[in-house]
Amino acid sequence: MDTIAHKLVCALRSSAGKKTIGDVRIGLGYSAVRLVSGEIGLCWTPKEENRCCHQFPEAGTLAGRPALELLEGIEHTGFALKRMLGVATANALGLAQPPIPLLGGDVLSVLELKSTDHLVMVGHFRPLMPEIRRSGCRLDVVEALPSDGELDREQGLLALKSCTAAIITATTLVTGGLDEYLAALGSVRAAVLLGPSVPLFPDVFRGTGLTHLAGSRVRDGERVLKIVSEGGGTPMLKPSLEAVVIHVPRE
Repeated sequence: MDTIAHKLVCALRSSAGKKTIGDVRIGLGYSAVRLVSGEIGLCWTPKEENRCCHQFPEAGTLAGRPALELLEGIEHTGFALKRMLGVATANALGLAQPPIPLLGGDVLSVLELKSTDHLVMVGHFRPLMPEIRRSGCRLDVVEALPSDGELDREQGLLALKSCTAAIITATTLVTGGLDEYLAALGSVRAAVLLGPSVPLFPDVFRGTGLTHLAGSRVRDGERVLKIVSEGGGTPMLKPSLEAVVIHVPRE
């Protein structure tokens, strides 16, 4: 079965071949890719597990390359930073595509959580917690390094099979695991891929079990590049982004 990463490369290969990389910023919280044509895409910056000094070996050579070269990094199995730049490039290319129908930016409104729901959240989205708690639904949080009360990866895969709603962090496209989490989804009523890193290409996710993509589009490019370069994260970037939710076709 094709991975989501492979589907993204196939879907964007033609448009990427016409674009060139203008600028790349690898920050502490997020990284950004700007095309020569001006579009900017974001992606969460992975934290390497080793403790040694880590450098990007191609630094200083990325600007001016064909966008396709960076896009294809999404499929790199051994280097998370290349996958990250691939996702950011995909998000920049998305802004150059024809507009897609939007459902606004409120992810919880599309979930319509009720007290009878069982929500599995892969990744701890802390700002959403108060409203989720108010819904009265059963909640399981899945983390790679779980704290008290959280589920580990194996427990999370089992929980996804029986839940009625799911939220999955888009960082799993960079760290690995997204395809496995999607394959584990049972007959969910609603499932959302969430975060500024989400590639907003609904047809790529058709038939995966996801019902919505909840991501962001860059509104103030210069401000975003400055924040990324200075090590900022989601709270600082948020005023310069537009939160969007789009529908994913079931089949």
